[in-house]
Amino acid sequence: MSELETLTETIVSCRKCPRLVDWREEVARVKRKAYLGEEYWGKPVPGFGDAKARVMVVGLAPGAHGSNRTGRQFTGDASGNFLFPALYRAGFANQPNSESRGDGLILKDMYITASGRCAPPDNKPSTEELNNCQPFLVCELEILQPKVIVCLGKIAFDRILKIFAQRGLTFAHGAVYKLESGQWLLCSYHPSQQNTSTKKLTPAMFDAIWEKAKELNNRK
Repeated sequence: MSELETLTETIVSCRKCPRLVDWREEVARVKRKAYLGEEYWGKPVPGFGDAKARVMVVGLAPGAHGSNRTGRQFTGDASGNFLFPALYRAGFANQPNSESRGDGLILKDMYITASGRCAPPDNKPSTEELNNCQPFLVCELEILQPKVIVCLGKIAFDRILKIFAQRGLTFAHGAVYKLESGQWLLCSYHPSQQNTSTKKLTPAMFDAIWEKAKELNNRK
């Protein structure tokens, strides 16, 4: 078993945060009307993608009826419906849709993970809950050693800064920083429906992020 597979098993079996365990399992039991016939995942959601990826994408946390239902990051909700077409256009994904763990999606040179692994009430994990998840993100960084880290949203940005003990950096869409480790940090607004429906984040803005990620990845 690979290090990532072992880590995945550890993540999926985690029950450190009582509030999140109760919420994710209640959502999975009650279900949304549109998904009554589906079996919800209802567990922590691990990262996924290319085990040799040089680009790591860090999001916030699973959506209650998205990743908490499908068991795969950004799969089955509006955020994923905005993210994966962009990754397909940029050549990081073999298809523009992400509906279920068995839909044939393959990521190329990319691994997608999150700051929190369980769906939080109101999409707001507490600091303590994020701290409980932090070791999982640290392990992924150590295993993959990505060249480029793309943070989707300020919470992901703050989590990465905490891991690398970096100070004085400011989150802004499109901002690029070279960490003391030599890795590149690229910032983007999160592709939440709140950001995309208000045009705070447009497809063109998002496409520019992935083109920049490719450029940084190819730098010597």
